[in-house]
Amino acid sequence: MPRRILVVDDQPDLRKLIRMTLELGDFEVHEAVDGASALELAGTLRPALVLLDVVMPGGLDGYQVCDRIKQDPALASTLVVMLTARGQAGDIGAGQTAGADGYLVKPFSPFELIERVESMLDAV
Repeated sequence: MPRRILVVDDQPDLRKLIRMTLELGDFEVHEAVDGASALELAGTLRPALVLLDVVMPGGLDGYQVCDRIKQDPALASTLVVMLTARGQAGDIGAGQTAGADGYLVKPFSPFELIERVESMLDAV
């Protein structure tokens, strides 16, 4: 059975790259374009892992979405990896405070992405 992943990013080209990369493995990939749709899909799909952009349109940024996922008892075990171009120590710290399980700084290689996702999911 494929492992379910939710990709949340407002950039269609990046979502496509991530989808194509992950579909090479045994993953079922779903996409959301903003924080509100991410929370709705996460509640419905119950993904094993969420790849979550930090800066998105709408009222919720990635840190807020991560925090809400981790506060929801039905989703608390969902792994969250922050995807962002913001790789400063303060940004990483904000991700950790929100409950993120990992942090991947853009640009990243497809190999790095699939390796990180597989190692995190294999560890649980």
